[in-house]
Amino acid sequence: MGRLFVVNLEGKIYSCKHCRTHLALCEDIVSKVSFHSRHGKAYLFSKVVNVTMGEKEERMMMTGRHTVVDIFCVGCGSIVGWKYETAHEKSQKYKEGKSVLERFKVSGPDGSSYWANHEVSQLIAGSDADDV
Repeated sequence: MGRLFVVNLEGKIYSCKHCRTHLALCEDIVSKVSFHSRHGKAYLFSKVVNVTMGEKEERMMMTGRHTVVDIFCVGCGSIVGWKYETAHEKSQKYKEGKSVLERFKVSGPDGSSYWANHEVSQLIAGSDADDV
């Protein structure tokens, strides 16, 4: 294995919750609503860094069929989300080339983690601190 090149971001950063490797900037969020994973909330980003991609696969999602690749943190190898390669529905084409980070798998700009049961309490109490 060669030398690991890691991009360090400045500003409000989302990072891997396991190793704190920088993954994305808050300003690159396209959408915080309507994206969900097995573990709860997920955010759509226009750009992510410090990830490697898995194999392309077809997935049937709530919004239709998509060709996606899982994305993994370069620091520790943890899966942190997925990237849309192709959207087969015309209305979903805006997702192509964009990545989804699962909130359960990343730390927010304030260092907060998002836990699976956190979503239930947030429905009652409000939103994540970084949702403001």
